[in-house]
Amino acid sequence: MIYSRIVSTGSYLPPRRLTNADLTAELAAQGIETSDEWIVERTGIHARHFAAPDVTCSDLAHQASLQALASSGLQAADIDLIVVATSTPDMVFPSAATILQHKLGITNGCPAFDVQAVCSGFVYALTVADSLIKTGTAKRALVVGAEVFSRILDFKDRTTCVLFGDGAGAVILEASDTPGILASDLHADGRHKDILCVPGTVSGGQVLGDPTLKMDGPAVFKLAVGVLESAARATLAKAGKTDADIDWLIPHQANIRIMQSMAKKLKMPQEKLIVTVDQHGNTSAASIPLALDSAVRSGKIKRGDTLMLEGVGGGFTWGAVLVQY
Repeated sequence: MIYSRIVSTGSYLPPRRLTNADLTAELAAQGIETSDEWIVERTGIHARHFAAPDVTCSDLAHQASLQALASSGLQAADIDLIVVATSTPDMVFPSAATILQHKLGITNGCPAFDVQAVCSGFVYALTVADSLIKTGTAKRALVVGAEVFSRILDFKDRTTCVLFGDGAGAVILEASDTPGILASDLHADGRHKDILCVPGTVSGGQVLGDPTLKMDGPAVFKLAVGVLESAARATLAKAGKTDADIDWLIPHQANIRIMQSMAKKLKMPQEKLIVTVDQHGNTSAASIPLALDSAVRSGKIKRGDTLMLEGVGGGFTWGAVLVQY
């Protein structure tokens, strides 16, 4: 039986870091009132990073991928599958994954494509890559979550513009004879498409609709807690594991209250919850691999640890992956 294991991680954040005070001052200049206290109380966010105007999704993905490759000891040419999770690609097409392939200098003709499941994107992408390795289609996969959400924010809407940031995280999956990705559980329900969306599109050379993010925060919060628990429990059941087997919980980094609620539901102490939302904000598909890489590099996560990754996002999409690191 062929399995896949995570052999390395990497991440990248744009140099420009905005604290709540920085962002509050910028918004005040536009007549929008908010405060550090208001943001922290509701979200747990203290800072976020924004990419420069000429920096693209694939640029961020490239830097995170280089770090993952350096940590693995592999060469870019060793990669035979690239999956990028993003909702903010460089252009309509081609995919950010093919542009990343070119930037990495990979010319072996390996498949490269994007997965669009918003904040659940990395969980979806990891599951897809794991499946392709298990079927023998690939031996080494580069899986990346990368976003430039600052490009789609409405800076006149304080309920959303303070939440999001830019960044990228990457992992390299490799075929193995021992399990690494233990189980996964993916879902979507399009009935909830309007509670978190960007209701704009391109047609005839013009933007139709509103190309900025819209969110019904209370509705998202209410739905997220329930579906995340069900996905986590379904994943544990598929793997034959229980709550007690989880060493670290790495949820999508959107809101500290949702994250803490999930830890309680899984009977996990708060110190086993990986938190980076305070420094990165919500980086959508990049948030889970960013948090994972941060915890690996800090020494919190060690080889052999069991990790629960879970995400929920627009669509409405959600899912979980249980990983033996």
